[in-house]
Amino acid sequence: MTIDGKVMVTGGAGYIGSHAVLALLDSGYDVVVVDNLVTGFDWAVDPRATLVRADVSDDAVVRATIRDHRVRAILHFAGSVVVPESVSDPLKYYRNNTAASRSLIESAVAENVPHFIFSSTAATYGTPATTKVAETDPTVPINPYGMSKLMTEIMLRDVAAAHPMNYCVLRYFNVAGADPQGRTGQSTAGATHLIKVAVEAATGQRDRVGVFGTDFDTPDGTGVRDYIHVTDLTAAHVDALDLLVARPTESHTLNCGYGKGFSVLDVLDAVGRVTNVTITRDLQGRRAGDPAMLTADNSAILATLPWRPKHDDLDGIVRDAVNWERKLAERRA
Repeated sequence: MTIDGKVMVTGGAGYIGSHAVLALLDSGYDVVVVDNLVTGFDWAVDPRATLVRADVSDDAVVRATIRDHRVRAILHFAGSVVVPESVSDPLKYYRNNTAASRSLIESAVAENVPHFIFSSTAATYGTPATTKVAETDPTVPINPYGMSKLMTEIMLRDVAAAHPMNYCVLRYFNVAGADPQGRTGQSTAGATHLIKVAVEAATGQRDRVGVFGTDFDTPDGTGVRDYIHVTDLTAAHVDALDLLVARPTESHTLNCGYGKGFSVLDVLDAVGRVTNVTITRDLQGRRAGDPAMLTADNSAILATLPWRPKHDDLDGIVRDAVNWERKLAERRA
């Protein structure tokens, strides 16, 4: 399904956003990207899309872009995403995630954009009482990153009740991997995602990988997370957009995960298997704001969307990440 106009992707030059641009274009949507390129890269934006270099809180530019490109839907990825940094610099997160999102939503309402998809996070759940967390479970974030995202979810709920807009909030678990065709991947310097960091170590860019916490109440003492391939994740966004267009009076909040978890040590073992490189492990204490285990109850997304995982194999996720890392090294050479 397509729409009579374009889809705006904020943060479309970043990791997840650039994959979403590919998924939309490959599905027949026309795309305009708004990105300030602070952490994103212009070369990561597929040339079939239009790139507007701007901050999402720049109301004048955003509204002009919506009008000029007849934007009928917004996929909002722009924001800051590092949990420990949110603990040390919370105001940055409330500015970049919450306040900027408020500006963007206000622009969408002013320009009569009917559909909005928000890139949220499992961090909104905080430390869940169960090993598999569902959308109906309490949202009690334990760090400013999760709280900044939850505030935006609440804004969308209230705005959709007051204006002709429907939305889908997608709560991501741990996103990893890269486009299997090698068109884009995680390219940000200083990334903190475990698989990215481990792959950097396996390709000689780091001499070790920090393991933060070995005394969690998990099978091997290290944190357990639900890793989802970025291509599966962005496919869910296209399915969500199709649903919003088809059913304009409905809004949804859905977990994006596979419903199974892997520990930090599991991930490092997988990187070792794929690369035949032994990763040196630097065992350290827990980081502030890290829960022991976080995996998705994904029954709602499976019931609501036609989406089905196609890349839910840890070694396969790692392999795509490794292939991208090697391609990125060639680009830097």
